[in-house]
This record gives sequence, structure tokens and C-alpha cells, in this order.
Amino acid sequence: VQLVESGGGLVQSGGSLRLSCAASGFAFSLFSMNWYRQAPGKERELVAGVDTAGRSTNYADSVKGRFTISRDNGRYTVYLQMNTLKPEDTAVYYCNVRLGSANYWGQGTQVTVSS
Repeated sequence: VQLVESGGGLVQSGGSLRLSCAASGFAFSLFSMNWYRQAPGKERELVAGVDTAGRSTNYADSVKGRFTISRDNGRYTVYLQMNTLKPEDTAVYYCNVRLGSANYWGQGTQVTVSS
């Protein structure tokens, strides 16, 4: 299983970024996918999740209405569109999949939002 995130960077408050996570090594279309984030000194938190077909999504209250998770099963990729970014969104963002009892993570991509 391999998850490779991309798309992070430095952006001003109010700006947008689109994160991508390229997956391989498992039957991507059969598993829900998640985005987590971890800010310095804080625990890793769930940001958003999407079901296998991309029809059902869930979001942390702090990002509802600003972030959108989606997936392309043909490309084995999950996305996180982040709009109206705030300094408190600064964190390392991780792609995640649970296969049975095992959790898999990407290496993470840094998102920094300046005020």
C-alpha cells in the first residue's frame, strides 16, 4: 500500500489549495478514504472522509463549508479542495486508508497559511 500526497504549500489567509493523494497497492474503489491533519503540538485529527463511490462525505466542524473531499476511482486519487484558508488550518495533511484492522498513511504534505 502506498499513499503519496501532493499540493501543499504556503498560501495567504483566504486563499485556496488543492491536495491530491495518489494511491496504489490496494483495490482503491473498495475503500473509504480520509484526510487527517496534525498541527505542531497537537494530536492528529480527522478533517474529511469520503465513501467508496464518492457520494457520502463527512467533515470536521472546523472545515465544513470550506473544504471539499472528492475522489476519482479511475485515477486512484483522492482530493481535498481547501478554500477560504485560515492560519489555524496550518498543519501537515495526511491521506489515510483503513484496510481491515490496519491503518495506512502517506508521508504528509505541509500546508502553511499566513495571516
